[in-house]
Amino acid sequence: MSQIFAINAFKDNYIWVLPNPESGSAFVVDPGDAEPVRAGLAAAGLELGGILVTHHHWDHTNGIKELLADAQVPVVAPVDDRIEGVTHPVRDGDEVRLDGLPVRFQVLEIPGHTSSHIAFVGGGMLFCGDTLFAGGCGRMFEGTPAQMHASLQRLAALPEETLVYCGHEYTEANLRFALQVEPDNAQLQARLAQVAEQRARGEITLPSTIGVERATNPFLRVDQQSVIESAERHAGRRLTSATDVFAAVRAWKDSV
Repeated sequence: MSQIFAINAFKDNYIWVLPNPESGSAFVVDPGDAEPVRAGLAAAGLELGGILVTHHHWDHTNGIKELLADAQVPVVAPVDDRIEGVTHPVRDGDEVRLDGLPVRFQVLEIPGHTSSHIAFVGGGMLFCGDTLFAGGCGRMFEGTPAQMHASLQRLAALPEETLVYCGHEYTEANLRFALQVEPDNAQLQARLAQVAEQRARGEITLPSTIGVERATNPFLRVDQQSVIESAERHAGRRLTSATDVFAAVRAWKDSV
């Protein structure tokens, strides 16, 4: 699946495209806007073959209705009445087979950002919407710190070479915050320098990998002493669990 590419939408959204060159069709992930999808697929000589959805937020779903007006294709999404046009509602542990693509995805329920958020994992790839970002994680609009921490730990347990395809280009800002949490993390310093150069050239910073995130993403490192001490200093109190550390770091990020 090395042909995967991103279509830009809105200010910083990525709509991921999984093409099947043999059939000339493609699945897209989280199409918040139909027009960039139409243009991107046309430029690549592809037709829409199906849609994967990670959560209900408008910037990940608003293009579905228009795209279905062009072609009646499968729409695989979490069980959530707020998402229109779903043909294949899926739950945790379900297997998703995409017609014509040599990969099978397993559905992981990862609540926190939203109550019904899911991820698709398979073939060494993870499509995680707005739960795990490169260098960060999503805000908790509908979930609790315990839920979000558990969801992130579930993703962190995937093989370290797993490619992480998330929904937004937030990497540089996330890493600048991460460096506030762990200013002495040499791997983080090097990653930020590389990402800053990429963004200066207008390049995409994704996909990341689970291994890179474990080493540099503070939201996956809440069991590390450096993160614990930094979170306690900022919170001004002792934090007695990994969930407490996560909540403190998330609140810190929300405040900057």
